Amino acid sequence: MRDWRRVGVAVDFSPCSRKALKWAVDNLICDGDHLVLVTVRRELWETTGSPLIPVSELTDPHIMKKYEVNHDPETLDIISTAARQKQVNSDLEMDFIRDQRDKLCESIDKIPLDCIVNGNRGLGMLKRAIMGSVSNFVVNNATCPVAVVKNHD
Repeated sequence: MRDWRRVGVAVDFSPCSRKALKWAVDNLICDGDHLVLVTVRRELWETTGSPLIPVSELTDPHIMKKYEVNHDPETLDIISTAARQKQVNSDLEMDFIRDQRDKLCESIDKIPLDCIVNGNRGLGMLKRAIMGSVSNFVVNNATCPVAVVKNHD
C-alpha cells in the first residue's frame, strides 16, 4: 500500500477555484501527496485525448500557448509553495468536454483520484435550478470523497 494520496482539485483558474486549491493545500494535502489539477476545456483534445502536464511546464509561455492555458501567477504560486513546503508533486490534467460535470467524475476513475476538491460559485437557488450545479453533481456522483469549498468573501 502506498503512503501518499492522489488529491484532485477542479480548477478553471477563477478566484473560486484558486480558493479551493488554497484550501486543499492548507487543509488536505500532506507531505508527499500528489496534487492533480483537473481542468476541462471545450475546445481541446477531442481527437487526441487528454494530456497530463507537469505543472512545472506551465511556467513556460510556449507550453502555455500550446495548451491554451491562461497564465495565472496566483495559482502557480499556490502550487509552487505546496511543492516547496510539503514535497508535493503536481500535474495538470486537461480534458476535452461536452459536459464538465461528467468529465470531472470520469477523471476521478481515470487518473485515479483518492479525493477531489471542488469550488462552489455560490449561485442562488434559482440560478442553480436553471444552470445546474457542478459541485452538487460531483458530490452526488463521484466515486471518491468530495470536498466543496464555498466562495463567500
